[in-house]
Order: sequence, then structure tokens, then C-alpha cells
Amino acid sequence: MTIFTNFLRSLLLTIIFSFVVPMFLVGGGLLLLSLIGNIPGLQELTEAIATQIMRFLATFGSGTPLCGLFVISLTCSFVGALFDMFVYYRYQMLRIDP
Repeated sequence: MTIFTNFLRSLLLTIIFSFVVPMFLVGGGLLLLSLIGNIPGLQELTEAIATQIMRFLATFGSGTPLCGLFVISLTCSFVGALFDMFVYYRYQMLRIDP
């Protein structure tokens, strides 16, 4: 029974972290672009990059960048959960083999 609870705890943590990491990466990238935009001469470049990132996110979110970010984060959490289940399965199979 403790193996199953360890598996569920690992799966839940993997899902949460896999969901949060893309949000932090995109948010951190946009924050970094806004900070770099304060340097004279780089404002147009950083605005263009930020606009392209927002258009990319809007593609996945049916026109809304925030929904696109949620879709990408949900996809990453699903893939992370599948990977965690695969690792758990491999661990169980390797533990059984002599």
C-alpha cells in the first residue's frame, strides 16, 4: 500500500511541477523582455519579440494568449504524468527481474 501512495504522491508532484514550469518560463521570458525594453535602443526589438510570443500563445488558445498558456501547461503536465507512470512501471519491472 505504501508503494501506491508513493506513486500517487510522485504523480501529483510531477503534474503540478510540469504545469507550473511552462508558466514560469513564459512569464519569466516576458518579464525579462520588459526589463530589457528599458534599455535605450532595444525597445522596438523587445516589443516585437513579445508580440510574437503573444501571437504564438494565442494560436494555441483560440485567440487568447492566456488560454494558450494554459493549453501548453496542461499538455506539459499530461506528458510529465505519462513519463512518471512510465518510470514507475520500469522501476517495478526492473525490481522484479533477477
